[in-house]
Amino acid sequence: MTIEIRPARADEMEQFGLMGSYSYAGSFGDGPDNVVAASNRPEWTLCAFDGPVMATAYAAFPFTVRANGNAMAFAGVTGVGTHPEYRRQGLLRKITTQSLANMRDAGQTIAGLWASQAAIYQRYGYAMLGVGRTYTIDTVDIGFFDGDDGGLAIKRLNPGEAMETVKSLYREFIAERMGYLHRSQQLWTNNAFANDENDGPVYTAVAYDGDTPRGYVVYTFRANRHDHPARSQGLHIRDLVWLDGAAYRSLWSFIARHDLVGKVVWANVPADDPAAEFFIEPRMLNTKEGEGSWLRVVDVESALTQRGYCGSGEVDLAVVDDSLADWNNGTWRLTASAEGAAVERTNATPTATIGIKALASLFSGSCSARALASWNLLEADAAVLQTLDAMFATKYAPHCADHY
Repeated sequence: MTIEIRPARADEMEQFGLMGSYSYAGSFGDGPDNVVAASNRPEWTLCAFDGPVMATAYAAFPFTVRANGNAMAFAGVTGVGTHPEYRRQGLLRKITTQSLANMRDAGQTIAGLWASQAAIYQRYGYAMLGVGRTYTIDTVDIGFFDGDDGGLAIKRLNPGEAMETVKSLYREFIAERMGYLHRSQQLWTNNAFANDENDGPVYTAVAYDGDTPRGYVVYTFRANRHDHPARSQGLHIRDLVWLDGAAYRSLWSFIARHDLVGKVVWANVPADDPAAEFFIEPRMLNTKEGEGSWLRVVDVESALTQRGYCGSGEVDLAVVDDSLADWNNGTWRLTASAEGAAVERTNATPTATIGIKALASLFSGSCSARALASWNLLEADAAVLQTLDAMFATKYAPHCADHY
């Protein structure tokens, strides 16, 4: 068997779609035109071929992501799958190794994905960007401990007329955050505003302070989605953005006024969402925690240079054991402040030592330096840990709101 690793051609994208529908058992649609294949281009793929047969599929969307206030080029890995008869042969490892080099050449200094299995991607240097939280609550349990319902006016708009307002609010909301994607029209269409007959029509409600929009919610709802004799409707929150507490409270108060809705579900909630602080009975959110998206540092030098920082400091950081991207190994002098960062390779004795996976956790702000050190994933003395925590703190909890 001779395996060739290369991008798929246009006439081979049907195989890419069939790989996705088989590997994920129809999660993204059955057949060659499932949503992952339809969103891809051949030049974004890197696949393994056994003659004319696609043995392994892999693609990376070119995205832009927020990194604590800065914009960074980002590779969104997607559509990964290997037919069972070709598994356990190292094909995905070979593709991942080549893909990381391609990403580096393209200036994509970090990469991310939604993991089908964490075991696969942790060994490739990925770490969780953040948690995936889900709320499930009855409208009768939506209320605030202090009785403040927000007080802003709510206007329901159809998706077409709301789009520009919603886009503007989203851009302002994510500006200082970590992990949120710059949404193309395709991302808006495939995620927040995707048509799904099972979910029902897509609705948009915008919160206004006078004439100024301050937040929005995109949602769907249908009857007979909840086993309740009086409130059988189910409402799904697709996207919720708020620029202040009044907007947040007002949007939830609007949702609560759907009297026939017995179950409100919001999946993929940010880790620092304030509902648990605001709601009169936060336990009624029935919060469940799971995995969020995953992040990998592709190019240490460029990634550390481009990230936004909250605190100032200098550290000689040794990165070790990156077996897939050996250009990352070595000691890097990072000098950073809120004004920017400089990174250079150095022969100095490192003041901190970290592996590539733990570096992803530190980079995203999902784990503190002190926590990583307590788990023996980072070596540094107490003073350096304090410096690292000040430098790598994020203004908001890391989160990715979009599947890809």
